[in-house]
Amino acid sequence: MARGTLRSAEDRPSVEELEDLAFELRSKLLHLCGTYEGAVHIGGDLSAADIFTALFQYGLEVDPSDLANPERDRFVLSKGHAAVCMYIAMAIRGFFSYDGIVETYGKLDSAYGMHPCKVQLPGVEASTGSLGHGLPLAVGMALGARHRGEDHRVVCLMGDGETGEGSVWEAAMAARSNELGNLVAFIDRNRQLMTSFAEERVVFEPYPDKWRAFGWNVVEISGHDMSQLVAAIDALPATDADRPTVVICETVKGKGVDFMEHNLAWHAGSLGAADLERAMASLEANRKKETV
Repeated sequence: MARGTLRSAEDRPSVEELEDLAFELRSKLLHLCGTYEGAVHIGGDLSAADIFTALFQYGLEVDPSDLANPERDRFVLSKGHAAVCMYIAMAIRGFFSYDGIVETYGKLDSAYGMHPCKVQLPGVEASTGSLGHGLPLAVGMALGARHRGEDHRVVCLMGDGETGEGSVWEAAMAARSNELGNLVAFIDRNRQLMTSFAEERVVFEPYPDKWRAFGWNVVEISGHDMSQLVAAIDALPATDADRPTVVICETVKGKGVDFMEHNLAWHAGSLGAADLERAMASLEANRKKETV
């Protein structure tokens, strides 16, 4: 099958432009966290921000003005608690306005809930939140595409913590058994759970070898290196390949904000005015170091 395209190469941002967009995403995320009265899952949002940027601004074949196009790629956010980061990435891509997110996030009847709802928000392909469900949903979508003769991709973003659940590995086995080369999983491997570091509660290592044992094509990269993210997307096998691909992205929970990085207290939280100013100063300082 020849994979179609909804965007030309000229329409895709460069690595440098993607880095700027990732900074914009983090800035807007912190702003929302500083204006919303409740808690935001800020740690895992920040760890996945570069992955969201690479996917929505570069990798995913989808036209925000033509969401019913059968050729579009499908995206499933399995770590549904990172919904607000996805919303902002989608807003930057042009699905809807960022201001609308800030004005209504988390409110009754808002389209922008703490977890994504496909009924409430066009462009969301699956309602998620219960961890371990996203990959099984993505397997079903990829298998359905195979049966219909479609050549789009199905991309699923998971947190490493949820891959301790059996449903993930049942789905991984089913994906390989059905030769779903049109399925790609990205893992936000930040090595933290809600209240502990990963290896303290669940032994994941040797983590890449587990995926290889289930017959997947395994790619290991830094989830904060935009050039590596772009290279991984560019090197994905054709959608008619016989093996699904997992891109294991080594990340830091709270990335970009010094007092949040590797800090279990910032799995979720809110920012007062002083904390927001401090967080933005840290984010801007880190950006300057990266661009020197």
